[in-house]
Amino acid sequence: MAATLPGYCGAILEVNLSTGKIEKKPLNEADVLAFGGGRGLGAKMLWDRLSPGADALAPATPLMFLTGPYSGFPVPCASRTAVVTKSALTSPLHSKLAHASTLAYSNLGGFFAPELKFAGYDALVVTGKAAGPVYLVIDGDKVDVRDAKKFWGKGTDAVDKLLPAELGDKRFQSVYIGPAGEKLVRYATIMHTASRAAGRCGTGCVMGSKNLKAISVRGHGAPGAASQEAFLAAYEDGLKAMMTHPDFAGRARYGTAAGITGNSERGAEAVRNYREGAWEGTEAIGGVASEKQYWVRNYSCFACPIHCKKSGMVKTGPYAGVSHDGPEYESGSMLGANLLINDLPGLLKTIYESDDYGVDFIAAGNTIGFLMEAREKGHIDKKFLDNVDLKWGDVESVRAMLRKISHREGVGDLASRGVKALAKAIGKGSDFYAIHVKGQALAGHNVQVQPPMGLSYVTSNRGACHLSGRDIDQQNQRAALDATGGCFFGAGSPGAGAFLTNKHYGQFLAAITGREYSGEDFARLGERVFNLEKMFNLREGFSRADDWLPERFFAEPLTVGPKKGAVLKKDEFTALLDKFYRDRGWDPATTKPSKEKLESLGLGFTMAKA
Repeated sequence: MAATLPGYCGAILEVNLSTGKIEKKPLNEADVLAFGGGRGLGAKMLWDRLSPGADALAPATPLMFLTGPYSGFPVPCASRTAVVTKSALTSPLHSKLAHASTLAYSNLGGFFAPELKFAGYDALVVTGKAAGPVYLVIDGDKVDVRDAKKFWGKGTDAVDKLLPAELGDKRFQSVYIGPAGEKLVRYATIMHTASRAAGRCGTGCVMGSKNLKAISVRGHGAPGAASQEAFLAAYEDGLKAMMTHPDFAGRARYGTAAGITGNSERGAEAVRNYREGAWEGTEAIGGVASEKQYWVRNYSCFACPIHCKKSGMVKTGPYAGVSHDGPEYESGSMLGANLLINDLPGLLKTIYESDDYGVDFIAAGNTIGFLMEAREKGHIDKKFLDNVDLKWGDVESVRAMLRKISHREGVGDLASRGVKALAKAIGKGSDFYAIHVKGQALAGHNVQVQPPMGLSYVTSNRGACHLSGRDIDQQNQRAALDATGGCFFGAGSPGAGAFLTNKHYGQFLAAITGREYSGEDFARLGERVFNLEKMFNLREGFSRADDWLPERFFAEPLTVGPKKGAVLKKDEFTALLDKFYRDRGWDPATTKPSKEKLESLGLGFTMAKA
């Protein structure tokens, strides 16, 4: 795999589904040096290719699958695929542009990005719209667009099984959409291995708008590092740091599911549409209960020693036969605690169906919780819900609504647009408990007891995001990880332990690329990416008014749990935001990065267009 830059293939594969044109284009080395790859390179390409206000579902909108410089190397916790496009879900409070939305970046683990790198590509860019359902097959230099009618309408679990048989080789790695993506549900996902998802921002909706059911890739090579000796030294150092960390065993044993009970004990869970932060029912659906009753095996992503994914099997009862991963934290919180469901077999069934439909279970759980509360308050009735008896703790009613949303049937058509659209249609003050930022649903973390999580939600560049980072340092690190192919689970989070630091990540970059990379350089990469994304959103019409939390968090104190009485205070949260903007080098009034900040990051080119 010869390439000008060590660690890269030097090529981008471009496929236009409208014309059928397939091109292999050279990688822009200046962009790679500035933005790394993955989320960073995707943001730069999106900036260059889209005019302000472009429709996310227009054929010309690119859907990009990007690797990073770590992809294809055995860097611990570095298997991620960045999916970058324009969001099908978000919108500003005020904009002159009809289709204004944030950029979309989502991320999935597994094996797709390494295989794309093995096939000789740093990125895949899909534009256009096929005349009918198609799927894309990439076998090294051989690229075909094939008819997908036989797969259209099928769930992701079936497609995951059918594609290898169709292609005759299990080495193909595939991504695909389910019925939700085909139906253009605004928070549809792109799935991989039937359970790994690019879940946020409606990337599956964009893929469905192109009539693209799946992409399968097989490679025949491998990238090379600038210094094999330096890479092995960095690998041994990083692996030792990870394996000897006191939190490693617990994180490997329970994955993210440990947080289902842990967050409730801290009063930070999403419970009953975010009215509370704690619920005793989490004990029945957390990691300990799941391991004891249902988990049967662990799964790892490419070259990862943590194996955080857990597969469960229900053997008895009405949901017998369900075999799927989870619950993980977000699925257990949003489809469990947030809906007051502590029926673990029923929860596993619901998680399976959410993934099979190809719908974001964070947004779906948030939306269904909103509908439950709207009915409870008398703002809607059973007729509005198509006679689905939607109520707290009822697995079957949740499953029925999830199906309606995923197929856009009846009330599911409106609900498929998210809680912002629902609240606007229902009125009656329901926006008070519509829990979103910029149109994107909050994840399974309440904020009354953790204002920094509120900061993460409102300052994220893709709408509400619990993973964006709770302070500037973490935001920069996570943007850099998304730009290089790294996984946040290796980097840890405040209070959760960090296996690998910026120093480790810089050492890996230096060994792979042959360029000097310190921990500070790694953070600087992330800062550049984060600021470019901010400029994209400013160009779309987003302002400081959009950086705000739902009113519930300021008006309703928690009434149960260890943090009973906790509530956010507007003046304190405003002061937290003011400090954040100043420390970022942004104007607190407009949130626009200063000229000096942009020029120092090499982003001066953005000033003329924002």
